[in-house]
Amino acid sequence: MEEKLWKDHCGLLNTNEENELEMLGYKTQGWRRVLCIAGYILSCGALLLLFYWKPEWDVWANCIRCSLEEADVVLLRTTDEFQRYTRKKVTWIDLSTLALPVGSNSRGPLVGDKDSVINRALMKPQLKMRCIQVQKIRYVWDCSVKEFKKVGSLEDNNTCQSIHHKFGAGLTREEQKIRQLVCGPNAIEVEITPVWKLLFKEILDPFYVFQAFTLTLWLSQGYIEYSVAIIILSVASVGLTVYDLRQQSMKLHDLVEEHNKVQVTVCTKSEGYKELESRYLVPGDLFLLDGKKLTLPCDAVLVDGSCIVDEGMLTGESIPVTKTPLPLTESPMPWKTHSMEDCRRHVLFCGTEVIQTKPTGSRPVRAVVLQTGFNTAKGDLVRSILYPKPVNLKLYRDVLKFIIGLCLIGVFGLIYTVCVYVSHKKPVADMVPMALLLLTAAVPPAIPAALTTATIYAQRRLKKKKVFCMSPQRINICGQINLVCFDKTGTLTEDGLDLWGIIPSEGSRFQKIHKFPSSTPLPWGPLCGAMATCHSLVVLDKKIQGDPLDLKMFEGTHWEVEDSSTAQDGAGALNICIVRPGPKASSTPVEGIAILHQFPFSSGLQRMSVVSQKIGEEHYDLYMKGAPETVSSFCRQDTVPDNFLKELKMYTSQGFRVIALAHKVLNLGKDVDVSKLEREEAESELAFLGLLVMENRLKQETKPVLRELAAARIRSVMVTGDNLQTAVTVARNAGMIHTGSRVILVEANEPEGSAPASITWRLAEDSKANTAAPHEVCANTEEKITLEGETCNYHFAMNGKTYQVIIKHCYSLLPKILMNATVFARMSPGQKSSLIEEFQKLDYYVGMCGDGANDCGALKMAHAGISLSEQEASVASPFTSQIPNIQCVPELIREGRAALVASFGVVKYLTLYSLTQFVGTALLFWQLQIFGNYQYLLQDIVITLLVCLTMSLTEAYPKLAPYRPPGQLVSPPLLLSVILNVCFTIIMQTCGFLLVKQQPWYIPLASQRHCSLENQTMPPTIPGENGTSSSAQSMVLSYEDTTLWPLSSINCIIVAFVFSKGKPFRKPIYTNHLFSVVLVLQLATCLFLFFADIDAVYSGMQLLCTPVIWRVYILLMLLVNFCVSLVTEDVILQNKHLWLLIKAWIGYQSKSRYRKWQKTLQRDPNWPPLNVKDFAAKSTDEIYINPTYEYSDED
Repeated sequence: MEEKLWKDHCGLLNTNEENELEMLGYKTQGWRRVLCIAGYILSCGALLLLFYWKPEWDVWANCIRCSLEEADVVLLRTTDEFQRYTRKKVTWIDLSTLALPVGSNSRGPLVGDKDSVINRALMKPQLKMRCIQVQKIRYVWDCSVKEFKKVGSLEDNNTCQSIHHKFGAGLTREEQKIRQLVCGPNAIEVEITPVWKLLFKEILDPFYVFQAFTLTLWLSQGYIEYSVAIIILSVASVGLTVYDLRQQSMKLHDLVEEHNKVQVTVCTKSEGYKELESRYLVPGDLFLLDGKKLTLPCDAVLVDGSCIVDEGMLTGESIPVTKTPLPLTESPMPWKTHSMEDCRRHVLFCGTEVIQTKPTGSRPVRAVVLQTGFNTAKGDLVRSILYPKPVNLKLYRDVLKFIIGLCLIGVFGLIYTVCVYVSHKKPVADMVPMALLLLTAAVPPAIPAALTTATIYAQRRLKKKKVFCMSPQRINICGQINLVCFDKTGTLTEDGLDLWGIIPSEGSRFQKIHKFPSSTPLPWGPLCGAMATCHSLVVLDKKIQGDPLDLKMFEGTHWEVEDSSTAQDGAGALNICIVRPGPKASSTPVEGIAILHQFPFSSGLQRMSVVSQKIGEEHYDLYMKGAPETVSSFCRQDTVPDNFLKELKMYTSQGFRVIALAHKVLNLGKDVDVSKLEREEAESELAFLGLLVMENRLKQETKPVLRELAAARIRSVMVTGDNLQTAVTVARNAGMIHTGSRVILVEANEPEGSAPASITWRLAEDSKANTAAPHEVCANTEEKITLEGETCNYHFAMNGKTYQVIIKHCYSLLPKILMNATVFARMSPGQKSSLIEEFQKLDYYVGMCGDGANDCGALKMAHAGISLSEQEASVASPFTSQIPNIQCVPELIREGRAALVASFGVVKYLTLYSLTQFVGTALLFWQLQIFGNYQYLLQDIVITLLVCLTMSLTEAYPKLAPYRPPGQLVSPPLLLSVILNVCFTIIMQTCGFLLVKQQPWYIPLASQRHCSLENQTMPPTIPGENGTSSSAQSMVLSYEDTTLWPLSSINCIIVAFVFSKGKPFRKPIYTNHLFSVVLVLQLATCLFLFFADIDAVYSGMQLLCTPVIWRVYILLMLLVNFCVSLVTEDVILQNKHLWLLIKAWIGYQSKSRYRKWQKTLQRDPNWPPLNVKDFAAKSTDEIYINPTYEYSDED
């Protein structure tokens, strides 16, 4: 029973998606609500503030647990490591006000699509449905399966036929109104957040609330100057933050607003076509694409005609893409499954621009609305900006631990103060403010501002280097990066491809190569026909546009594209593309070729085909181009040369990009609609035509950057959609794979019949022509390949198919392979994201650098994604470089390391400053005394505030060190640094405090002692003033205070210098001119005030005159402290070799999973396997299985 109650109480939202959430149902209870309201009033709003910080406590206090079906409040919890809670109120959608279709009150469906969630969510006879809205997406309660389901999309289980049948004629007017009410408007609305909301959200941060309490206490104690300074700084900080957030909100609003009001022509049953504003579109609507340029206001599936769109907003590449209609087939499979990875070719995405439409026969180009509003591709992009993935940076968690630790010290100080004042029998009115003062003294109020300045300075330096940052918090993470994945084309290599040559094939033999550029044009033949027609080029604004590869290939023929023309065939008028030989082309017997139909390229299929017809002839031709291995599999084997693989390897091993071409004559007859051709039927029994060889040069910055990363012990991995052999060669040429290192090709095959999945391991140098047959185990398999620390002399290389098989059937092998995998070829966008995630599971800090084309998912998944594209898609990437090469990667890592070290330095400094002040104040409290206001003011503003603002200005060191800075604040070197320096401070201040009492000139109450006889004594106490002025002076003026103040003040300057570590992550301290000048001026000011012997200065600072020799002793104590502190910090705590020896001596084992795997593989005599074939079922017993591959943040 209890188990059933719990099952009904909780559920999952967005199951198995990136934004998966756990749902818990609650019902508001009246008496609990009344008690909470009373609590709000009695606590003066403190309880309300606590519930604002902790929404789960609010729900637990106001509500009782119940099933999700009965709940009026839902508590959402993220299923990641952050476990963040959100409270959502369940609302009702009332459909009873609408003029509903006949029969809606009975058992009949409310909307025509029987499978729609709207029918299952409706409660009859009330005609209401329950809903919640989470991160701009609406969910309704599905009564049949008892869970919340997303609305705003067509159901995924629709088949190709059902989409045509249900929505091919449009929706009824009544159904449109129902869907509009349930799904909401088709608009990506980003409200410009009001300033007051942003302001409240900022000032209600726990630290600002604590700061407000501290400032109230200080103001009540008359510590006005520093309090006002902190208030001004906080107001400036909050003001700047609110201004930035407001500007971002306005930019995002402007970016999406213009696309919310597009006029579209919608087809409604019985009413026909009608102009409508796009915000009224609903899933299932049928709308017209009339040939005008249009920015799509929704995601839609094309059902009639074809069109050309610019998907630059999504992919980052402004290359026209051809979209084809969804086939009208009777397959029972859902339409996405039927089209497999190629379903995108039928989908028009929101935000992309329709450039050109091509009707099929007399029917116009039409599309069915698939998704609206924030459910669309563009909506998803905007949501990723509005609700970014939380940054799991140890620094901020460790800072919180530090603050909690300091609060505990403050509580100890409070207890100590109470004990001292009680023992002196002082009134409670005196004791309480002093106790609270010591409590707040332990926690420095400037920590958040100081951490922000370190990041802002790094962001500003990156901006000067043309690297722009969307998520400043991630800059610190960049300091931890130890593995970078690179896309190949456009990232490591030049964007453009140059046509190098073509190798024709005739009679199953390769012919003499035709090189480009050439004085003689390419002779006419099927090969020339393939190059002239097998592309997706279009003429836009009298300019040929399209994929750079297609463009180079077409230019090599010297043919020309004629603008869209109309030819007549049995199906009626058809919008087609015609190519004709140009003046420089070779003589040809044909007037031109009409490209009638296109089977577009997709990264999943790795090929494209066109159906064409020579002008004046009856028969049709099919031309195919694509990956050589793919194209050859569609050809008749008698047309493929025997040395095909050898020839292919010869060119790919030299780094060339190789494309294969094939041809087939189609005998279709006269009255055939070529757009109805089945792709599988048409693309069979082709004749192999030859290989197109293209040159893809490395960018000149690639090699030096990869060399620099390797020297810094940062792994480089290539993730590309190109051929495996080409990728391996480019990796060798770029220096990813060093000379002398071996490449082990990993090939995996799906299970066949009773045979399990198999993995073949072979050296790339020994690959035979027939890749299907694994090598026999030969003599050199006993040759040992060993790991050398983090580097190795072997590298694994594999393609996307192998990666997928390993993930599916041999997952426990994956970590071992990833430890030394360097090249991943033929990877789809989804596989790229998956690979990044798998590296992260091994505790690598992963950077991803790509040109944005197919890398958006991977860029978002990585700890630091760097896009080299300026397209709209790059807004989802945390970093964007305006300089299109990989130089930005080491720059970002350098700045990340500098920012991380600066942040640690600032936190350490502020901790030391607060504890130095705490110790000094605690010692004075022993005799019921305190530092003077101006003494505090000099320490707080003149020293600490200026140090915090200038300390982080030190620039990054130009050379990357071969190790990373510490990744966490709570680590032995950093903790020891703070603890030892606190100990030195305590010893020094305690010695000063005790030694001054031993001096012959010391008197306990020295309030009338001055340096010259002219000084007047303090005025007598006036009874009417309750002795306030006099007692304030007696609480400050003492030899102990005069001794402790310079010790604590100058010690703050000493630790600022000691903690400003330069090399290896930052430039030396003297290069930070402003900080150096500030330290010198601060030291000079302190020494002047201490040695001035000017009564006005002493009186103002509330100091007493002491013998010069005592002042010299104080300086000597400070000098000793400086030397000890500097030696401890630089010689011991920052000594990398010493720590390595200590780790080895105590047998320290790294918690990082990749370190553990390195050690495991070093001890494994059978790793790596060479020239053998393993089977999944057999190998699972032999390999190291780690079933709990959850992401961990342990280092």
